[in-house]
Amino acid sequence: MDIEVVDLQEIIPNNLLRENIPIPNIPEIEIVRHFVKLSQKNYGVDTGIYPLGSCTMKYNPRINEVVERLQGFTQIHPLQEENQGSIEVLFNISKLLGEITGMDGFSLQPAAGAHGELAGLLIIKKYFESKGIKKQKIIV
Repeated sequence: MDIEVVDLQEIIPNNLLRENIPIPNIPEIEIVRHFVKLSQKNYGVDTGIYPLGSCTMKYNPRINEVVERLQGFTQIHPLQEENQGSIEVLFNISKLLGEITGMDGFSLQPAAGAHGELAGLLIIKKYFESKGIKKQKIIV
């Protein structure tokens, strides 16, 4: 691989590492009310018009930002040789996701949002074509 092996405890600040998780002893109804109130503060597809793709409404753990700044990732160029470690990382992630989901294959190709949605529609189209079902409606 072209990515240097790094001990995670060396790159994650001590204030982000925990040995014990501080879980308070709170009645279930208080927890439910707390999270329902929080959810009512959210604006999204369930509460109003949201014309953007799904890529904008997701949680990205902060550790991802630390890892993506590693030199092996920041120096990637689209014309690198295929035997680079970044390709191996993508292959391994694809393989693991396939194993987790029980699928024979897994694609990391759709970037996000509308691109991912188009990829999903094309997969659905191919599925119905493979079953001999002709399209009856057009999605616009």
